[in-house]
Amino acid sequence: MKAIVCNAFGPVEELEYKDVPDPQAGKGQVVVEIKACGVNFPDGLIVQGLYQMKPEVPFIPGNEVAGVISEIGEGVPHLKVGQRVIALCMLGGYAEKVSCAATHVMPLPDEISFDEAAGLVTAHATAHHGLKQRANIQPGETLLVTGAAGGTGLAAVQIGKQMGAKVIAVCSTQEKLDMAKDNGADILINYSEVDLKTAIKEATNGKGVDVVYECVGGDTFHACSRSMAWNGRLLVVGFAGGTIPEFPVNLSLVKGYSVVGVFWGSFTQHQPQDFALNMKELLTWYVQGKVKVVVDQALPLAQAKDALNKVMGREVKGKMSLNP
Repeated sequence: MKAIVCNAFGPVEELEYKDVPDPQAGKGQVVVEIKACGVNFPDGLIVQGLYQMKPEVPFIPGNEVAGVISEIGEGVPHLKVGQRVIALCMLGGYAEKVSCAATHVMPLPDEISFDEAAGLVTAHATAHHGLKQRANIQPGETLLVTGAAGGTGLAAVQIGKQMGAKVIAVCSTQEKLDMAKDNGADILINYSEVDLKTAIKEATNGKGVDVVYECVGGDTFHACSRSMAWNGRLLVVGFAGGTIPEFPVNLSLVKGYSVVGVFWGSFTQHQPQDFALNMKELLTWYVQGKVKVVVDQALPLAQAKDALNKVMGREVKGKMSLNP
């Protein structure tokens, strides 16, 4: 089969599109014939050796796929060959096939396309976990989302609205803000035109924000860290801006808020039952039209480098996917 292979940690341009052996379904596993694979910011970090997880090389990147089961291993009674599924594979998704633990493979409703389904696993599941388990967000609270037109930011806007929050979207362009508004944002802030800290103060009448879903890092994180409400929760989701900020802990003490890490990959491993329940709720919302994956572009698998560079350059509105 064809796959995108990382032979050594380094620039995205060094990835290789090549033939590799087909995967096999071991005990408790299935093989998925991939129809679409989601492209995510952490994929680029893993390839460069900059992520929390550093797999042995060579490896195939890609952690979320949608497709059809082509093989079932021993001890998997609840799935069948030919079934449409979405799967969390951790690695191996940038390929024509991948083997996955059956515990992380879920039936895919016919109403959801493969490209949309491939973008649902990571971005929406991260936002859902962050707002539900980590922030315990409540109806009527304010939620500020940075990078609100990106894959997981847009998901946080949708899910925050579904959970009853008043959503403030923070983006760098009016075009991105318009997309956030179309997906449910109540208040729009263009941080390239105004001082973010001042704009947040005005938007919350001086109270500050109850929950921040922070994906950007750098100066954006610092502005948010000074704009929290009492008992607020500042969710650390990622650093798409490229700079990992240092946090002055006295701010948390004086302002009485929590800084909470959101690492969805570890959540799926440590709390698999909660992960399964979350996905069931997400899929229900999706079929009901309450959340939606916005696919910016779907590219052929051979163009994985282009897809990753667009995601890493923050040029994508919504999600990017690859089609083997």
